[in-house]
Amino acid sequence: MRQLRSKSPFEFTGGNVCLDFANTVDNRKGENRQELLTDYARLLQWAEEVGVTSRKTGEHLQQLASEAPGNAQSTLRHAIELRDAIYDIFAAVSLRHGIPSTALATLNRAVQHASRQAQITYGNRRFNWEWLFPENSLDSMLWPVARAAADLLVSDDLANVRQCASEDCAWVFLDKTKNHRRRWCEMRTCGNRSKARTYYQRQRQR
Repeated sequence: MRQLRSKSPFEFTGGNVCLDFANTVDNRKGENRQELLTDYARLLQWAEEVGVTSRKTGEHLQQLASEAPGNAQSTLRHAIELRDAIYDIFAAVSLRHGIPSTALATLNRAVQHASRQAQITYGNRRFNWEWLFPENSLDSMLWPVARAAADLLVSDDLANVRQCASEDCAWVFLDKTKNHRRRWCEMRTCGNRSKARTYYQRQRQR
């Protein structure tokens, strides 16, 4: 069972924003599964901490959410649906399983929606993507997540997507190590815990 940080419920060990989003369920495969996106404010907190939403935009979105709580709750449900679809896709990739068609359809809808909210701008001698009025859309934090998932799926990095070897955790991450043999989302949590469990079992057998 993963131990959460005292200051924040979120961990950012995925190596890609879409994988960090997929990992907003703690102990996903364990008995003590814990939903981390418990309300819209938590969704905004994640977005600000991971860097897809600025603090100023987050404050404005929180105000919009307080004025339209029903819309905020609907956005949260949509976010969780997208989160679970992203997880199912990349977990399947990591395990070399078939890609679930329903999850891919959910992601495609999110990608298509996000593409309508973006434009290319030019400044400082370079072109950039820019989101259109993210402060006015309760779901604007999902736009960069959907695009990141699409970009990762069609990139060479897809071959390095892994799933944490802990049976309880099962988080997904991008293995950026030189030999591509990373097994744990974090060595200091899942890795050390698994090693301690193995050592204890060996001692009992002896």
